[in-house]
Amino acid sequence: MRWFLSLLAVLLLVPGWAGEARLPVLSSDATVRARWLAPSGGWPRRIGLLEPVGALSLSSDDHAFGGYSALALSGDEAVLLSDGGQFLRLSIAGRHLRKRAIVTLRDGPGTGWMKEDRDTESLVLDRSSGVVWIGYERVNAIWRYAADLQHALGSVAPRPMRYWGANTGPESLVRLNDGRFLVIQEGWRGMVEPRNALLFDGDPTVSGDYGRPLHYRPPEGFAPSDAAVLPNGDVLVLNRRWHFPPLRFESVLVRIARDSIRPGALLAGPVVADLSPIMARENAEGIAVTMERGATMIWVVTDNDMSRWRPTVLAKFRWLG
Repeated sequence: MRWFLSLLAVLLLVPGWAGEARLPVLSSDATVRARWLAPSGGWPRRIGLLEPVGALSLSSDDHAFGGYSALALSGDEAVLLSDGGQFLRLSIAGRHLRKRAIVTLRDGPGTGWMKEDRDTESLVLDRSSGVVWIGYERVNAIWRYAADLQHALGSVAPRPMRYWGANTGPESLVRLNDGRFLVIQEGWRGMVEPRNALLFDGDPTVSGDYGRPLHYRPPEGFAPSDAAVLPNGDVLVLNRRWHFPPLRFESVLVRIARDSIRPGALLAGPVVADLSPIMARENAEGIAVTMERGATMIWVVTDNDMSRWRPTVLAKFRWLG
């Protein structure tokens, strides 16, 4: 009886325990390796409106490595966000890559014990302040965090997003050049209707409004997985679809004109690049835009869905548009 009561006390103290295994957490001292990756037949000179610069295949012996669904760049640092609420911060200088930090979100929906609590799928990083906004699936909410990535500063669960589905929610989150925020629903495989989207006049977590509705129409058979804004205000939407068997992915970029982004609009645009071969036909889920010596650079990262036999690809392109 004493043994039973002790076990019961332990279970009661475990936060959020519901009979499920804890969300895998990447160790802070995990080693991250990188090797250069080139497509079969070598690099093409251009892919639509992109010029390939290079790609890395990232890996680690830690079983919790991977699952990267969002990406941001700040200076020489790449910030990768997993769909389990962990940040991997990497220093990239030429052909050299160094791990700077691994940070686990403490604040967020629920206790963080299970994946349902930390299904982080989209990211906006303010490069001047370090503040980040994160789109959560399952709870369909947007949270804002301090630069230390530990403390939440605000959150909102817009009423229209309640109907975006348990695993098909805010996959794309982008702050436009004029300060507005755009969030786009992923939707489910085979969905033919345009995806729901919301447009906020400012920071969704402090504006007090639930956003104004509009829609995004992806290429046929594709679903939006992330978005980033170009220097001129146009938006690049990353779209992917998958096939099985064998498991393989296609990924394309769509360009949305800035003047079309307004309440009630149906957003659509031309495909400007097919990234499928360059991304090793992997699951492209994160995109970011940076400026380097006057040139616009496009970065894309893949989600290996926590399968150790699949690579995490981080690729860089020069924008030619």
